[in-house]
Amino acid sequence: MIVLLRLCVLLFATAPAFVSAQQPITLNDVEVGLPEISVDEPFAAEFSTKKAAEYLDRSALNWLKTKKCATCHTNLFYMAARPALTKIQPDSGEVRSFYEDYRKVRWAKKAPNESQGFWPIVVGTGLTLNDVQTTGKLSDVSRDVLDIMWTVQREDGGWRWPHCNYAPIEIDDHYGVTLAALTVGIAPDGYAETPQARAGLDKLRVYFKNNPPKSLHHRAMLAWCSVRVDGIATEEQRQETLSELLALQLDDGGWSTAGFLTDWKGLVPEGDNSLHTETSDGYGTGFVIVVARELGVASDDPRLQRGIKWIHKNQRESGKWFTRSPVHDCGNLISNVGSAYVILALQACGELEGWPFASIKPANSTTNKQR
Repeated sequence: MIVLLRLCVLLFATAPAFVSAQQPITLNDVEVGLPEISVDEPFAAEFSTKKAAEYLDRSALNWLKTKKCATCHTNLFYMAARPALTKIQPDSGEVRSFYEDYRKVRWAKKAPNESQGFWPIVVGTGLTLNDVQTTGKLSDVSRDVLDIMWTVQREDGGWRWPHCNYAPIEIDDHYGVTLAALTVGIAPDGYAETPQARAGLDKLRVYFKNNPPKSLHHRAMLAWCSVRVDGIATEEQRQETLSELLALQLDDGGWSTAGFLTDWKGLVPEGDNSLHTETSDGYGTGFVIVVARELGVASDDPRLQRGIKWIHKNQRESGKWFTRSPVHDCGNLISNVGSAYVILALQACGELEGWPFASIKPANSTTNKQR
């Protein structure tokens, strides 16, 4: 009886801690001010998807609280990756609500103009990829934002994009156009076949014809979006790009983001004036695995499995996967999108449930020969 009583007391005492651990992290739980993202952060003692979920939540919410905006390098791919971790740790939904408020609050009276063209791409991509990973249906607010995106497309088929020297994602217009194409191609419910999307995609194809990619990274983005939007790259071009990406795998099983930028003529890194191409990182490894899976590489391919092993071994104590800012010192913020890509890579290879794109086959395109 005494033993049973002690057991009941123990269960009662530990239950609140267990329940508390399952509560979502909210804006109230994070401070204002961006934390340091350092290469010197120790590696985690063991791989933990729960720590990964907590890091993604804290970094995305911290950015909202500190900067109050949606960005590619902090919370955009959080929207795509976070649903893969819902069973492990619930999220507060505050990042999704923030994205929806762009349409419902910020743009309620005045929509963006052409000089603000990047906003509908970032917001529309975040909402759409989140829809794909959750309901599988394109929400009304996502559809509205994608429709707005076409109204701020330039005549040359591109959009105004941040030129912050934050390679490879906030440095030139080309990345933004590939992101728009990817989003429209992935969007559920046949959105790409709507009149506004078809007209916008025609202009977008002209942009790609007139503005060839400057780096392997951008060719990889082209290959990825061409899986669902025809007239962008051929199967031959996709496979050539895939071979180039896979060939850059390092001895430890990972990939370096800087390795995708070495063919970018005129790109001048700061600091020691060199790209750190021999150091694997979260963005490079996650990005290649996701793109490879999208281009038809099997999840059990030995090269991808070596990448997954790198992921298991290289998580940091905070739950992130580190990525050095490859060109301009921007606080290594690319570690945040890199950590989201790592989660997508784990999901794409069956380590997490629910990879939503497996049934989609590459578009058969032979009409566009640009490189």
